[in-house]
Amino acid sequence: MKQAIMIGAGNIGRGFIGALLEKSGWHVTFADVAENLITAVNQRGSYTVHIQDRECAEWTVTNISGISSAGPELVQAIAGNCQLITTAVGLRILPIVAKPIAAGIQARKAAGNTQPLNVVACENAVRGTSQLRDAVFTHLNEEEIAYAKEYVGFADCAVDRIVPKASFENPLDVAVERYTEWDVEKGGWKGELPDIQGCTFVDDLSAYIERKLFTLNSGHAICAYLGALKGRRTIVESIADPAIGQLVYKAMQESGEGLIQKFGFDPAAHHAYIDRIFARFQNPFLEDETQRVAREPIRKLSPTDRLIKPLLTAYGYGLKVDHLLVGTAAALHFDCPEDEQSVEMIGKIQAEGVEQALEAYTGLTPDHPLFGRILDVYRALAIAKQ
Repeated sequence: MKQAIMIGAGNIGRGFIGALLEKSGWHVTFADVAENLITAVNQRGSYTVHIQDRECAEWTVTNISGISSAGPELVQAIAGNCQLITTAVGLRILPIVAKPIAAGIQARKAAGNTQPLNVVACENAVRGTSQLRDAVFTHLNEEEIAYAKEYVGFADCAVDRIVPKASFENPLDVAVERYTEWDVEKGGWKGELPDIQGCTFVDDLSAYIERKLFTLNSGHAICAYLGALKGRRTIVESIADPAIGQLVYKAMQESGEGLIQKFGFDPAAHHAYIDRIFARFQNPFLEDETQRVAREPIRKLSPTDRLIKPLLTAYGYGLKVDHLLVGTAAALHFDCPEDEQSVEMIGKIQAEGVEQALEAYTGLTPDHPLFGRILDVYRALAIAKQ
């Protein structure tokens, strides 16, 4: 039987990646530092995935086991007949899990194991697997790196599924939305491509990464920042406000036109994709709080992230960007004392002025044509919220 290790037994690990692998005939070994989760996996031996959407459903995951990711068990599991390692731990934790993955690779080399092993970091990050690979290689010598390059695949991916908050009698049970997307880049894979339900192998991941960034991430963030300005608690409440919903949809269309120009997407197909993403924001089961989605505004205002990159891409093709400008300006208003980046940003604006913050965080300079337009919208929003 095909063996996979899912590092990270949280909601994404159980409700998304691990569930799809088990559904496709893999035995999934969950590895996590949370002892209560691993104990529950081994004692209960199953859990239910609850699809909470306009049409609800559920299925039971049974072919599972659990090990600690903090001890030797993980290294031993990788050294055995494991064929696939997936992660769902967050970008910050990848350098930590790189060490046992490297030790497992060393053990496979020492045992003369030439069976292909593939590693896929299923994180909400651009090229997360490549970042994990680089961290793994810091723990290997030249011979071990040569072995890894021949027998270990590191395939980048793009993942997309929202996991709403829910509680069940079985602590392993998890709620998910119906929508799911898991795109894995073929070029990084070693050996035969497996048939995994819900997983698509693609030639060039760049288009899929930016499609998500420009559509889901951008629309989600703009909705959150506008919702926060108007005191809306959740994304569902925000998108239900006609003024916010209309602006978010038009911003997604503007970023979409930029994507169509850049990657040659079929216009009708991409507009249908926008509609599907916009409908997800309206899922009544998704209790996504605006404060959570809006957090870390400095990161989200950076030149390569969900606000500025779609804005500059569309503008670069001579397209309209009026609604994307509003989203960017709204982010500069995000004031949340519990969020470190918000505190830093608001502090900088108060001490040095919004012009300095805009230049520092977005990379735009005062002579850029969009610089003044963003400031105008920022000031108009400030008047409107008074």
